[in-house]
Amino acid sequence: MNNVLAIRGVERRFDTTLALSATDLDVAENDFITILGPSGCGKSTLLRIVAGLDQQTAGEVLLDGQRIDGPGADRGMVFQSYTLFPWLTVRDNVCFGLREKGLPREQQLDIANGFLQKVGLKGFEHHYPKQLSGGMQQRTAIARALANDPRILLMDEPFGALDHQTRELMQELLLGIWEAQKKTVLFVTHDIDESVFMASRVVVMSARPGRIKLDRRVELPHPRHYSVKTSPAFAALKAELTESVRAEVLAAQALVS
Repeated sequence: MNNVLAIRGVERRFDTTLALSATDLDVAENDFITILGPSGCGKSTLLRIVAGLDQQTAGEVLLDGQRIDGPGADRGMVFQSYTLFPWLTVRDNVCFGLREKGLPREQQLDIANGFLQKVGLKGFEHHYPKQLSGGMQQRTAIARALANDPRILLMDEPFGALDHQTRELMQELLLGIWEAQKKTVLFVTHDIDESVFMASRVVVMSARPGRIKLDRRVELPHPRHYSVKTSPAFAALKAELTESVRAEVLAAQALVS
């Protein structure tokens, strides 16, 4: 399987603090990789470097063999906060990147309407973000990211601000889109259940300075349903990851005590 993304010896230093130690990670076509670890371990920093929103101190990130030196339409980013433009309608938010690419308006609308239907927002095209629930705003943000047809989708705790029921619905929605669109995804989360349920691979990062200490493939069937959470394979991987993350949380606490 071809690698879409190659992270090679990436470090990030803030003044005298080493936040991310030399990190290597290969991301294959159609991988859905979730990234776990204690707060402050560099999960979001690594994602922002891949997005081109932050600059590594050492090492390089290659997307399809080309070095990443800044933001680009080949990477779609979805944050925990919805980051929608409040003065634009739902549909115009989704059209934003397509307009920046110079696509004709009719083509923009065709693409936007297709993705709004996929995320369950047909009928809300002319609403403004303030008129939507949190879950609907995040659906809009996901539709906007996917509409640009990015090579890789980068998600930084995208469901962290949602209530439990909405979060589960969004997980299933995103998995369905991933399975249908064959996208490649890097997904940061603190939630171990979410991590195992969503992923084809789970990566655990150590306490600061962050590094990858564990990389596990998730051997669970697709299409994935919540009933998989009662399986022995799910329970075994969750137990392993819980212990691994717990050890790093304790290590992180020891650093500040």
